[in-house]
Amino acid sequence: MDRSSDAQIVERVLRGEAELYAELVERYRDRYARYALHMLGNREDAEEALQDAFTRAYRSLARCEDPERFGAWLFRILVNRCRTVGARRGRRSRTFVSDDLALHEAAEEHPAERSAWREEIERALSQLRPEQREAFLLKYVEELGYDEMSRLTGAGVSALKMRVMRACDRLRELLSDVRSDREVREERGRPEVNDARQA
Repeated sequence: MDRSSDAQIVERVLRGEAELYAELVERYRDRYARYALHMLGNREDAEEALQDAFTRAYRSLARCEDPERFGAWLFRILVNRCRTVGARRGRRSRTFVSDDLALHEAAEEHPAERSAWREEIERALSQLRPEQREAFLLKYVEELGYDEMSRLTGAGVSALKMRVMRACDRLRELLSDVRSDREVREERGRPEVNDARQA
């Protein structure tokens, strides 16, 4: 792996060492692929958005104003590509993630995400409105500040705070439904056990 900074690689790519762009792809591919998958809920759409973002970034590399922040610049392109892909394929109204295998594989990179509870969180996340899911992921998965989120999305800080708050409220509601369902199932199971003991 090349230890050069992003800015150094960008400079060398612009000087003609095009093959070094692969190093930038390597650095950001996995993390950004997870974001795209969470946003779009479908491996094919996520791959399309990611490839498109890398391609557009390469073609526009000379317009990257701060090469030291190449990752943030690329991420901004990816956010826009996710929006475009989601809108074009009419999946904004999706209520469930359709590619469970893709989500499972994405989760495999994080051992903590392997639990059933984590899967419920993923499912709840997929039910958020796209702008709420985007704000939530940027805030709590990408750990961006509101100012940076605002630069990425073009939305105002107040609007973003509202989206995150509504996303949290909705997730709380969805996850409490899951918890209630589990408790009901457990409650239903108890009498059967008791009945069996009494029999």
